[in-house]
Amino acid sequence: MVADQEKLSSRFAQIKEIVEEAGYWAKQDHANFILAKHVDKAVEERRYRHNLLDERLREMITRGTIMIDTQGAVVGQVNGLSVYSLGDISFGKPSRITCRTFLGRSGVINIERESQMSGRIHDKGVLILSGYMGWKFAQEYPLSLSASLCFEQSYEGVEGDSASSTELYALLSSLADIPIRQNIAVTGSVNQKGEVQPIGGINQKIEGFFEVCREKGLTGDQGVMMPTKNLKHLMLRDEVVSAVKKGQFHIWAVSTIDEGIQVLTGVESGTRQTGGGYPEGTINYGVDKCLRDMANKLKFYGGAPHDGEVKEKPPEKNSQT
Repeated sequence: MVADQEKLSSRFAQIKEIVEEAGYWAKQDHANFILAKHVDKAVEERRYRHNLLDERLREMITRGTIMIDTQGAVVGQVNGLSVYSLGDISFGKPSRITCRTFLGRSGVINIERESQMSGRIHDKGVLILSGYMGWKFAQEYPLSLSASLCFEQSYEGVEGDSASSTELYALLSSLADIPIRQNIAVTGSVNQKGEVQPIGGINQKIEGFFEVCREKGLTGDQGVMMPTKNLKHLMLRDEVVSAVKKGQFHIWAVSTIDEGIQVLTGVESGTRQTGGGYPEGTINYGVDKCLRDMANKLKFYGGAPHDGEVKEKPPEKNSQT
């Protein structure tokens, strides 16, 4: 109830209700005492009475009405995690987040914000991405970029910054043209230094993606990537803990964006070298190269005549000239 390994709840009214229902199941079992299995039964029955919407959403994902991939790898696409709160119950649901990058100077465009479906905290999270990109890559050339971020199949407002790291991973993947594993869902906010920050609802988010993976079929390589700072908040249901122990489901804890992008792509992120730039073949090298190419192209097209005609691009120089 508290979602904390170091605290207990003082919401005695809710505890009383669980004790009374556990007592009922103990009586049905002809037991002299209320045992752990009776408490578990009371909690599960309470959840069952309130999770109709959760079941309907999972059914839509399983049938493909809501498009969520739990296998394969896609460029610029990540499974984010959100929480629905309905009175006494809350549950997690994965959401597909996509990013598309192209030539321009518009910066990072939040489609939710442009369509007035985004809250202030979510807007702040997206604006932080521009700060990180500028600090990480635009020290030697201007950040010339246009990118669109979107929560696919979202028909209600989006609030909170817990998906900001997820959106950043999609942006880096699109720029580097390196696919992201779809069997991993991601949660966590990010600051301008690339540190992954803790978020709320971590247990519901992990359990929500676990249930979707179980409905679609556990493959043994699926799981959730979460902030390291949230480890003390893990209070998962027994079925999820059991699946993790058996190696059917996994949980990765990361502290930085560089750590996270390596888990999602299987490619080394890359550390800035002494003379500038990143090692070839790394994620950051691909992002840096793409941004440099965009800056050079915009430098050329930015000098086009005002009558709308674009100057012919100069021929490529060969090694002999």
